Amino acid sequence: MTSARHKRKKLLFRTTKFFDFFRRNTAAASFQGNQATLYRYGSQFFPALLESIREARSSICMEFYTVLDDETGRTVADALIDAARRGVRVYFLYDYIGCFETPTAFFKRMAKEGVHCCAFNPPPFARGIAWFDKRDHRKVAIIDGSCAFTGGINIANVYSGYGSGPTSWRDVGIRIDGPAVQELVRLFCQFWREEHGEAPAVCHEETLYSAEGDAKVMIINGGPHHERSFIRSAFRVAIAGASESVTIASPYFIPGPRVIRSLLRAAGRGARVRLLLPHKSDVPLVRLVSRTCYAQLMRNGIEIYELDSAVLHAKVLLIDGNWVMVGSANLDQRSFHRNYELNVVVDSPEFGIQVAEMLESDLLGARRIVLDEHERRGWSIRFLERLFSPVSWFL
Repeated sequence: MTSARHKRKKLLFRTTKFFDFFRRNTAAASFQGNQATLYRYGSQFFPALLESIREARSSICMEFYTVLDDETGRTVADALIDAARRGVRVYFLYDYIGCFETPTAFFKRMAKEGVHCCAFNPPPFARGIAWFDKRDHRKVAIIDGSCAFTGGINIANVYSGYGSGPTSWRDVGIRIDGPAVQELVRLFCQFWREEHGEAPAVCHEETLYSAEGDAKVMIINGGPHHERSFIRSAFRVAIAGASESVTIASPYFIPGPRVIRSLLRAAGRGARVRLLLPHKSDVPLVRLVSRTCYAQLMRNGIEIYELDSAVLHAKVLLIDGNWVMVGSANLDQRSFHRNYELNVVVDSPEFGIQVAEMLESDLLGARRIVLDEHERRGWSIRFLERLFSPVSWFL
């Protein structure tokens, strides 16, 4: 009887009714017939991106939170300049705060060579000083309106594996080919128009897709302009649909009570819930605050692992081994309420298997947190956790 009920639950997760419920709660745009390609590391992502840039025929639209003036950044900039010189329309949208360390000359050089560059929310912050806290955290590159690269990867050596820096970051990217790309083009054009004042020419291009795949793809667009967080809803509804397993990789884990309840309910109904979180972090305060909820989660059967071989920056959710969400959004209040974010859901058994294998490999190389050991942490650490917990909203 229990087995039959379990099978019905698993089938229910993949029904049209569930996907309709997901779309209603996340305002997701859904498309059939796509191809999804997984890049497990930045060292795979950037060669594929650069090859597509070099093969571009009509347009390139780039939107990244951070681009640094290092070997990786200059390689991408050179490829975009070469594309502009051969007549490709190139648009580059970057976040002013995310690129604060990047010299203005980096973007002026591209603009001089024909690349249309636009900063999100530059000084004097015409929308008010509070707007300083809003960021364009999305990472997407759209080539000829027919294929798109996205995920959590920024343009810098620490993501690509180039250069000689001692610190590597663990991140994940994907490529989407097919009709779902038209939604990414629409979002880019909308954002460019709001920041630049006029729409890019790519908004009116018609695109023919050369191949059809088996992946259903949903695009979730989140931002402070929405009345409620579609990004948070996407995590919660996906977790609620799990019958067998939930596996999450997230670099910044301050999920808030609603997401925690969703995780506890999933574990309570028998799903195996595993969290892959960072041991090394570029924002140590976030890691300190995130550990305040470890005990509650572990007492209820949730497994927590910390990756210490690299700085974890991947944002991946895997449900029942075959339903994947990957993108720019973290499990924190900034991504839920204050950043512009972009997540992509891929429903494809083949793609899900690839992501499951990748996460299993990462988990094998991570250290599992043990409840008894965690509860023996020193009083000074507990004090700091309590001291900084009230500021979790601002992290």
